Amino acid sequence: MDTQTPVPQVWPSLRARDARALIRFLVDAFGFQEVVVYGEGDLVTHAELAWPEGGGVMLGSDRPDPEGAEPWPGRPGGFTAYVVTADPDAVHARAVAAGARITTAPFETDYGSRDFSAADPEGNRWYFGTYPGAPRPSAG
Repeated sequence: MDTQTPVPQVWPSLRARDARALIRFLVDAFGFQEVVVYGEGDLVTHAELAWPEGGGVMLGSDRPDPEGAEPWPGRPGGFTAYVVTADPDAVHARAVAAGARITTAPFETDYGSRDFSAADPEGNRWYFGTYPGAPRPSAG
């Protein structure tokens, strides 16, 4: 098993009313991989879920902010993410089989991507598709 820490990257993060149930859903319905979950009982203080094709998300239970900290800006169910996948039809089939609510059926975009979207039990929206982003300008 490779245990190297991944190179720095962006990790979207969210909070959930029932973080343990959301973790199970994201693993079962979409194919995320549970990396770590810290917390006891119903409380998840920190969890990392890897996307098999790269990147991932962090999440935790909705809870009061530490004294003196600014309030957490997101609310449970208010998160959206676009997840790049080489096979959105396979992810869609897995999501349907797991009972996910599909909000947009698979379709071809005008910029050459194949996409679909689904909502998780918390109400977050997940968009899956083949579009990896536009080419980056060369440096210099």
